Amino acid sequence: MAIDRFGRNIHYLRISLTDHCNLRCVYCMPEDMTFRPNADMMQDDEILFLTRLFASLGFDKIRLTGGEPTVRANIVDIVRGITSTEGIRSVSMTTNGVLLKKLSQPLADAGLQRVNVSVDTLDPDKFHRLTRWGKLDDVWDGVLAAEQAGLTPIKLNAVVVKGYNEDDVVDLAALTYDHPWQIRFIEMMPFAGATDLQTQQVVTMAQIQEKIESEFGKMEIANNGKLDGEARVFHLHGAKGDVGFISSVTHPFCSACTRARLTSDGRLRLCLLREKEVDLLTPLRAGATLEELRHLILNGVWEKPWGHGLADGVIPLNRVMSEIGG
Repeated sequence: MAIDRFGRNIHYLRISLTDHCNLRCVYCMPEDMTFRPNADMMQDDEILFLTRLFASLGFDKIRLTGGEPTVRANIVDIVRGITSTEGIRSVSMTTNGVLLKKLSQPLADAGLQRVNVSVDTLDPDKFHRLTRWGKLDDVWDGVLAAEQAGLTPIKLNAVVVKGYNEDDVVDLAALTYDHPWQIRFIEMMPFAGATDLQTQQVVTMAQIQEKIESEFGKMEIANNGKLDGEARVFHLHGAKGDVGFISSVTHPFCSACTRARLTSDGRLRLCLLREKEVDLLTPLRAGATLEELRHLILNGVWEKPWGHGLADGVIPLNRVMSEIGG
């Protein structure tokens, strides 16, 4: 079991399979983004080896991220390897959905259980402006394919950016009336690459909630008031689904955090919004023993920070968002 110095059981690992992406969202990366060479990334066997190692330390929940995880070569085989790892009980994926129409059924057959899909607006023109390259129809087809394949419950993630899509939250929330989905609104968080936009164009949970409730009436607290992962969950009267808020900036959930991140270049990152990392890939390739790697992970987890430092103006600048995996 991996315990930090605050007594939290860290058992949820988010594995970034690649920093590459087939979109260029304005809040994530510059359009002319340069990605790391494949040789610097964890190879398939290294991902599966480290997954087994983390599982032996009590990690039982895996979320696959990117960049965009579906652009990773051999993605179905990687998923199959992870889901068949002893001790892993939950495997899900966060994706932009562009390739889900093709991949949903193969991923489900490989053992993937759920997907979270990024959909920041239902307006095709705004969607293209936000993603720079994306077509909303491709993503929508992917969402429906994922639901058909049983990758449920479907959760749609919307990062809300002032001047881009703050008025679109009403249409997104309305999806919950007809679909048993969770529509999750995410406060934009500051990182390197797009820091000015990320700090100056934040739309807060309170502002989003006010827009939704002005249209549909007051929302009820759902999930008995407990966090669903990192989301505070609400329900519109008569809706089939729920509305969630991930408000890392204005309402941090650090005390309940049980997660760590493994970057695509093999660094263990204990907090999304802190720069400190533990290099696992270099010692792995240098022939470190299993026990040495176990100590690196357990010592890193023990030093996991209590939370981020945004309130004190501490912004992580050593990576852009796509290099961490969210």
